[in-house]
Amino acid sequence: MNKPLILVVEDDKPIRKLITTTLETQGYKYHTAETGQASILEAVSKQPDIMILDLGLPDMDGVDIIKKVRAWSNIPIIVVSARSEDRDKIDALDAGADDYLTKPFSVEELLARLRVSLRRIRYDSDKLLKDASIFTNGSLRIDYSAGIVLLDEEEIHLTPIEYKLICLLAKNVGKVLTHNYILHEVWGSHTYDIPALRVFMATLRKKIEKLPSQPKYIQTHIGVGYRMLQVGDDTK
Repeated sequence: MNKPLILVVEDDKPIRKLITTTLETQGYKYHTAETGQASILEAVSKQPDIMILDLGLPDMDGVDIIKKVRAWSNIPIIVVSARSEDRDKIDALDAGADDYLTKPFSVEELLARLRVSLRRIRYDSDKLLKDASIFTNGSLRIDYSAGIVLLDEEEIHLTPIEYKLICLLAKNVGKVLTHNYILHEVWGSHTYDIPALRVFMATLRKKIEKLPSQPKYIQTHIGVGYRMLQVGDDTK
């Protein structure tokens, strides 16, 4: 299978070189852009599979780039930024970024984030080819048409809110969902605060995780939100 095309948007030459050299060693194809305007032109003309985006560009804020790209494309966007405050992460993720990596970063972690995005691309493609009424992730299965969740082929009894939460996470598998996004999607507003959301997540974890303290399916991003991890097939 052909390696995906990565668009690297970074104005800092040493960091851009580090990223592109890392991509080269793994056989990835890539294009680069040093400004926001150039990144949008490259995204339109080259149609990359994944975008690696710095937020601090000379002509445009990276969050605005995310919003512009999201107006017409659903490609995975991995933010790589020196901004480490939770507010910056939340703003980028709420704008449509799929992942957030803080500088300085290790090339191994960057490659791991790329692999997560690639699994999401393959998963999204597979969904178009099969019945979308069934979600399978390792031993976890959601039958949307029947409204049930099974773990190891045993039905799990969830409350309506827990069911909404797990469905939302499943439909965005591999992507970090912010607290605000989850509150809006599940409750339709911010009526329930973040501590209440944490309580619901804790009870959900107890029902689907064998070791809730070492979650396999639902990962917490402290101060930001939650992500459902794509796991392997336990039956193999």
